[in-house]
Amino acid sequence: MSTKLSIPLDIPDIEVLDIKLNKRGDYLITVESTLDSTHCHECGRKITQCIGHDRAITLRHLSILGHAVYLKLRPKRFKCPYCSNEPSSTQQLSWYQPKSPHTKAYEEHMLLQLINSTIQDVALKEGLGYEAVVGIIDRHIATQVDWLEFSRLEVLGLDEVALKKGHNDYGVIVTARLSDDRLKILVVLPDREKDTVKAFLRRIPTRLQRTIHTVCTDMWPAYVNAVKEVLSQAVVVVDRYHVAKKYRGCADTLRKQELRRLKAELPEEEYKSLKGVMWPFRKNKADLGQGEIELLDRLFSYSPSLKLAYDFREELTAIFEQDLTKVEATQAIEKWRKDVETSHLTCFDPFLTTLDTYLDEITNYFLRRDSSGFVEGLNNKVKVLKRRSYGLRNLDHFFQRLFLDLEGYRLFAAFGSPHYI
Repeated sequence: MSTKLSIPLDIPDIEVLDIKLNKRGDYLITVESTLDSTHCHECGRKITQCIGHDRAITLRHLSILGHAVYLKLRPKRFKCPYCSNEPSSTQQLSWYQPKSPHTKAYEEHMLLQLINSTIQDVALKEGLGYEAVVGIIDRHIATQVDWLEFSRLEVLGLDEVALKKGHNDYGVIVTARLSDDRLKILVVLPDREKDTVKAFLRRIPTRLQRTIHTVCTDMWPAYVNAVKEVLSQAVVVVDRYHVAKKYRGCADTLRKQELRRLKAELPEEEYKSLKGVMWPFRKNKADLGQGEIELLDRLFSYSPSLKLAYDFREELTAIFEQDLTKVEATQAIEKWRKDVETSHLTCFDPFLTTLDTYLDEITNYFLRRDSSGFVEGLNNKVKVLKRRSYGLRNLDHFFQRLFLDLEGYRLFAAFGSPHYI
């Protein structure tokens, strides 16, 4: 019975000359190129006159059965008969990069391990230095978006991200949602100032600017104004999530006030019957269970004004759920506003001020039903990345790591054709 096993190296254009196992249990595989030509580094022509070999290089490759693998290669050198000084050129093979101590397959493997992980963890597992892993990232992941990758951008999303924990130090992540619903990160900006946002939007190639029909954002004036000044053809949509957060927060503020009042006025046992009312109050009416409905009814019997605020909140949510045109939605929200004003409730006053400023951008949602949902989903990934990496203050590195988490599986989950030893 044979105990030999053939394992693919996944490397083209080589011949295996020797295989050794050193004292550490690492495989050292000596290989030689099977290609009989290269290109002159001066004139660029193909040359075939081999004049020997360069010094040997050793490259880390994919592990085999838990053993580290190193490939030893002496690159061939060729003389150029076309240049007057007949320079020599070292053959460059496709499966490694010059000055890299690893094969491309190994570096792609490392990048795959880095997805949703940390540099320190991967470095320890692979027995590499921290800077060696950073070097792999830098060789494969750009620090800026490649505009040639895109034919259209469709929908942009702008959202802030805290760059430092516990500080009001915010940057801006700009993303694109393509027509096939893929999410692409475009940039991480160092601050959320209007001039910073405008400068980036102007860097978008004109051919792509014309394809942007919607920009989803929150109510930060710098974002809204920057988009209007640079992308005049695009519709600015104040995201429905941020709108809902505003008016639902108004109702929740009244809930807190009323519960404080009831705690002071009601007998202790009677007040205890309202325990746990916060979560049912924050739910949409359609999602309530029977016990939650009964708990809310008990609360509202003590506070009719809170019942009114809850009903207004649900009514506005229902407007956003309906299949309305922008004109119909504007009319419905204006009617809702008048009803609130005549109700003498004051808890919604901050939101009414928001409507004064952003009603047009809010109702733009009804044009295409675009929202920043794709941005909010990315925010969760950003928070996990920052927590995992104990903060990312280098914006180039931030971009690289976020790009890798988003695109890594697509780019590095499969490798080339096998070459057996």
